[in-house]
Amino acid sequence: MAHDPLFDRPVPPAGPRTGRRGALADARAAALVMAAWVGLLWLLEAVDTAGGHALDTYGVVPRHPGELRDVIPSAFIHFGYGHLAANTLPLFVLGFLAAARGGLGRFFGVATTIIVVSGMGVWLVAPSHTNTAGASGLIFGLFGYLVTRGFVDRKPLDIAVGLGVAGLYWSILWGVLPSGNGVSWQGHLFGLVGGLAAPFLFRRTT
Repeated sequence: MAHDPLFDRPVPPAGPRTGRRGALADARAAALVMAAWVGLLWLLEAVDTAGGHALDTYGVVPRHPGELRDVIPSAFIHFGYGHLAANTLPLFVLGFLAAARGGLGRFFGVATTIIVVSGMGVWLVAPSHTNTAGASGLIFGLFGYLVTRGFVDRKPLDIAVGLGVAGLYWSILWGVLPSGNGVSWQGHLFGLVGGLAAPFLFRRTT
């Protein structure tokens, strides 16, 4: 054990304990951020409902230049409580895993990248006269990011997390296929593309 030169008393090694404490602190911070994120979505939906769904105009209408400003806001708007409820749990779980293992700075960079790629994909290829909003593009992106991040960073624990995420949520991949059920498969597909690119854009070098 090391000694404190001032008091000549044993000082316990900080390595493993600091690592565990750091991981717990990261997990707490990730949980708080995702709870705040989800809480904000529910608050916005309450405001939207009370205001006669006026916030729905922040969805993305394809190929109108003025709609580019809605690419990011659209990820925070939902078309009713049912739409939001369906997104809440997977967003919280996947966001928590991404933030807890990668750090908040990296998480916000990844999330922003996914939201922009998903929204731009909708703007470019979604059918005319449609309005697309919701967090599902981000969910698909976080899925892709978590599944591939460990392999890109060569981190065994992150590979294990990714395999767990793949096993739990693999069925969402059907959502990237074209369908006529009114669901924005374009937002899902481009969100997934953004998530697959994010580990390379935000690759850890240490």
